[in-house]
Amino acid sequence: MREWLKALPKEERRIIGEDIMTVQFRWPLGMPLVDNLGSGIWEIRSRLTNRIARTLFFVHEGEIILLHGFIKKTRKTPNEDRALARRRKNAYLKNS
Repeated sequence: MREWLKALPKEERRIIGEDIMTVQFRWPLGMPLVDNLGSGIWEIRSRLTNRIARTLFFVHEGEIILLHGFIKKTRKTPNEDRALARRRKNAYLKNS
């Protein structure tokens, strides 16, 4: 997740960071900023200048755990991105 963010332009990092901070301090939130993807995984929907970013997360013991971030290219969140987030969630829970 951190590497993905660092690879983005500064302005896009700022927008995504502000959206994550909003969710962190105002949780629980709903649409249009946050959507439930099922399996306890949520997505933060960040509108960038000319594209859309998604940050997938879950909530564990009152903390927001960021799982995966990507630039959205299709209307629906790709199954591969959902599966990766589920694997990372399960690994986090197994090790905590």
